[in-house]
Amino acid sequence: MSNYLSLLLGSAICASLSLSTPGLADEKRDAMVKAADNEAGGDYVRTRYLELAKRPFDSQDPRKKALIIGDSHAQDFLNTVLENQALANYQISTRYLPNICQIYLGEEDISGFIEEKNQALCAKADNLTAAKAQIAEADLVIIASSWKPWSAERLSITLKNLELKPEQTFKIVGRKSFGKINVRSYLRQTDEDLLKLRNPVDEQQMAVNNLLRTQVDAANFVDIHQLICGEGDTCPLFTPDLALISFDGGHLTPAGARYVGSLLFSKPPLAELK
Repeated sequence: MSNYLSLLLGSAICASLSLSTPGLADEKRDAMVKAADNEAGGDYVRTRYLELAKRPFDSQDPRKKALIIGDSHAQDFLNTVLENQALANYQISTRYLPNICQIYLGEEDISGFIEEKNQALCAKADNLTAAKAQIAEADLVIIASSWKPWSAERLSITLKNLELKPEQTFKIVGRKSFGKINVRSYLRQTDEDLLKLRNPVDEQQMAVNNLLRTQVDAANFVDIHQLICGEGDTCPLFTPDLALISFDGGHLTPAGARYVGSLLFSKPPLAELK
């Protein structure tokens, strides 16, 4: 076979491989694989939130005071803030309340809702009672959580017992889920297919968000699912520029935080925060 024919055959084979495995060596695919690293993703979610945990507000700082409260979904929310330079006119502090303990403030004995193996940890963990003095200082209180039904249906009681003043602003951030993430299966799909790809979400998500909606008025409820995913029970997995939104189905990659934050802070009820 002549060198010329060999070159033609080689080119044809390469073209065929490119068509059958679109974007195989694509930088976006490489970035996708890196973004799906659960260990690195977990570090990203936690780090800045924990650095701000229980940070006292500075009375000499002229900026308003924002307190973000909750579990790893509150950590996610902080990342959407920081990735978009949102709340720039606020000094920010955080309080971490573990998901296994949930968010509740009231007289009811809730020990029955917490697994016995977690009760000792929850007894020592930060909680709304301990945070109440700092909450009273804040101009803006944001509570974000992977809410469970029992805490969601008691949210109005919790808010009443927080005794927020009329001049304080508060926002409740609902549940989010992007379903099961399987990066290996995405690598051979075309860009067009990836942009159309949607996952069914956590089965509790829609019911819990509907519960939250009955507990708090629309001006104070951030329906993160609706803002990102629309009215149905599925969510996209990729940003418009083909970056993975979530590395584990529940928490955001840096690109996901930038994308989600750009949506959250461009629409009510967060767009009003200045």
